[in-house]
Amino acid sequence: MKIIMLGAPGAGKGTQAKMIAGKYGIPHISTGDIFRANIKDQTELGMEAKKYMDQGLLVPDELTVKILLDRVAKDDCRNGYVLDGFPRTIPQAEVLDKAVEELNESIDFAVNVDVKDENIIKRMSGRRACLKCGATYHIEHIPPKQEGICDSCGSELVLRDDDKPETVKKRLSVYHEQTQPLIDYYNKKGILREVDGSQDMNDVFNAIVAILDGADKH
Repeated sequence: MKIIMLGAPGAGKGTQAKMIAGKYGIPHISTGDIFRANIKDQTELGMEAKKYMDQGLLVPDELTVKILLDRVAKDDCRNGYVLDGFPRTIPQAEVLDKAVEELNESIDFAVNVDVKDENIIKRMSGRRACLKCGATYHIEHIPPKQEGICDSCGSELVLRDDDKPETVKKRLSVYHEQTQPLIDYYNKKGILREVDGSQDMNDVFNAIVAILDGADKH
């Protein structure tokens, strides 16, 4: 089962991707993780990607797909995989489709975790992080025992720049411009499925499992 996860930053698609991977015994493939692994192992593709990343440039689609295909060709992907963070644009989706077709395979589902912008802004601006030990909290959902203080190490908790409302709004506008068209793209292909991402995390997961299992019976 080959699944693409779609959703705005902060919609929780990464968390769902990990849970799906765990349940079905298939790898969770995050492009960010692959880049880091290739750079760490100093592979030829990794070194090429690093040249762009060091200049603050986006890694070109062709190279990103090469690195991705190198990953999905590994044995642990025989029964499928969950893609998280790729594709982000229509050109990337087209390059991926072409590459997958050449292997006589196809993507089974594009699952969109749908959350309204205002919910995402509220969700992310409620996050608090401990810069010392890396623990994360949420002022509503996972509050620390003492306000503003980390339970684990007693350090001060902060609102990261990434989670500030103005930064989140900017990230969302980039998402709507670049990635939203993918929803129409996969809808036309007949593989798009949508779930309400504003529900409890476990309810979102159950809704995705119902979609995936329903399909398995056909």
